[in-house]
Amino acid sequence: MKIPQIQTCLNSHDFHERLRALTELNDYESQVAIPLLISKLSDPEFIIRSFVAMGLGRQQSPESFQALVELLNHDPDANVRAEAANSLFQYGEIAIPDLVRCFGRDFNSLVRRSILEPLMTLRHPQALYDICVCGLSAPEQMTQEAAIDGLGVLAGTEKQMDALNQLLKLVRTPVWRTRTRVALALRQFNHPQALAALQDLKKDEDHRVVGAALEGAL
Repeated sequence: MKIPQIQTCLNSHDFHERLRALTELNDYESQVAIPLLISKLSDPEFIIRSFVAMGLGRQQSPESFQALVELLNHDPDANVRAEAANSLFQYGEIAIPDLVRCFGRDFNSLVRRSILEPLMTLRHPQALYDICVCGLSAPEQMTQEAAIDGLGVLAGTEKQMDALNQLLKLVRTPVWRTRTRVALALRQFNHPQALAALQDLKKDEDHRVVGAALEGAL
C-alpha cells in the first residue's frame, strides 16, 4: 500500500481500514512511519491505539519513545497502557525509570503485570526490587504473587538480602496461596535463613504449602 492510500485509510471512519493502514506501516522506514503512527495516538478505538503502541515499539526514535510514555501515563484504556509498557521494554534501560514510576501509580493489574514480568528478565535488580515491594501491597492476589516471584528472581544479585527479608516477613501470612508462592521463591536462595524458613513451611498446616516447600528437595 502506497503512503497516500495509507493516509486515506488512517482517516477512514471504518476502524478496520485504519487498522489495515497501521499494519502496512510496518513495511516503511521510521521517518515515514513514525509521524503517521503518532497521528493516531488519540484514535477513539482502543485497538487502534494498541496497534500504534506496537508500531512505536518497532519504529524507535526519541519521538516514538515520548509518544509511548504519553500512552503509558495517560491513555484511558488499560490494554493500551499495557501495550505501551511492552513496547517501552524494547528500548532497554532508558525506559526503566518511566516503567517503575508507572507501576507505582497505575493500580491496574494488567498494566502492572506487563511491567513486572518482563522486568524479571532484565539485569536491573534495584528497579525489580522497588516494584516488587510496591506489588506486595497490591489489593489483588495475582499481583502480590507476581511480586513474590520477582523477589525470588533477585537471589544471587546485590538485592538478595533485601529480597529475602521481604519474603521472610510473609512466611506466616494467613493466606495459603501467598505462603505457597513464598516457599517457591525461597527455594532460589542458598542462604541459612531461607533454608530455615523452608523447614518451617514443610510443616505447614496446608498440604499445598508443604508440597511447594518440599518440591526443591525431591
